[in-house]
Amino acid sequence: MSVGPREQEAQPPLLFEIKSGSINLPILKLLSDDLEAVASSLHQKVEQAPDFFRNAPVVIDLHDLAVPDAELDFPRLVNLLHECGLVPVGVRGGMESQHHAAQVAALAVLADIKHEPAHHAPPPKPVARPAVRIEPAAAKLIDHPIRSGQRIYAAGGDLVVLSPVSAGAEIMADGNIHVYNSLRGRALAGVQGNLNSRIFCLDLQAELVSIGGHYKISENLGDSVRGRPVQIYFRDNSLVIEDL
Repeated sequence: MSVGPREQEAQPPLLFEIKSGSINLPILKLLSDDLEAVASSLHQKVEQAPDFFRNAPVVIDLHDLAVPDAELDFPRLVNLLHECGLVPVGVRGGMESQHHAAQVAALAVLADIKHEPAHHAPPPKPVARPAVRIEPAAAKLIDHPIRSGQRIYAAGGDLVVLSPVSAGAEIMADGNIHVYNSLRGRALAGVQGNLNSRIFCLDLQAELVSIGGHYKISENLGDSVRGRPVQIYFRDNSLVIEDL
């Protein structure tokens, strides 16, 4: 059966799709309700690596506020974060009143997953389950140059790069990062907080290196390691860079 022109025109074109996904967002853990002091300290941190923080979306974590029920001026906080070049997208943790104030300021409230014990139900009987072998995530291998503006992320495992990483490029991994060439861009290992991750490269000229959120910028890389094959790891609350 043929379809007439009018029936074809009746089907509207597809304008968008909504899909579920997972995006890693930086967390700003708010410890004080002194927003001006927070902004001043944050400005100093951002100035150390402006390209790293520029237009970065962040989630405001309220779990560890010194005054848990503090009345936060969220519109002011949002403006202060914008002045630092950050883009606040939501909050997590905190009190119901804080959630309401955050929503008034057009921030999303991200739910925490809580596991409440069942006080009135008898404990479940143990059930024998077959052993499950969990295979580690395979390393992501990149064999072409990573150019300025490109961002490569290895979720759940290591990232192995065989070609140069240009200035302005960004490589990230949940595990270790191996660059068997020159590293001139930004390298962030253990981005989910794994402080045991390491970065290995044959020619260190990076703009920024980070392990589990702890970072050093180019100005903090000494001449003794610049341009050399090195490994970078976290120890005693700081990054260590040493020759391979």
